[in-house]
Amino acid sequence: MESLNKIELRGILGVVRVMPVGDTRYATMSVATNYCYKDAEGCPVIETTWHLVTAWEGKACPDLSVLQKGDKVHVIGRLRCRRYADAAGIEKSRTDIVASCIERIEA
Repeated sequence: MESLNKIELRGILGVVRVMPVGDTRYATMSVATNYCYKDAEGCPVIETTWHLVTAWEGKACPDLSVLQKGDKVHVIGRLRCRRYADAAGIEKSRTDIVASCIERIEA
């Protein structure tokens, strides 16, 4: 059986942090996506979900310094689940997206 771990998001950037690592850079950013539906009374509801995205600068990702809060983006990548212990020793888990491609969507 072939495995597949792929995710696509179209949303709006929140916080973007770009950090250097050796000769390259990577960014961690939040991306908001909306899901719209009607509740039992027929009233519209917008459910916003924030996603944590990590991207390494390279041929598939643009110059990361041009990404700014409020930009509309299309992200293609994979899910990564990690477990870690915080400073108090409490075990936690985190799911984020490792981007293979990020494109700004021009309005």
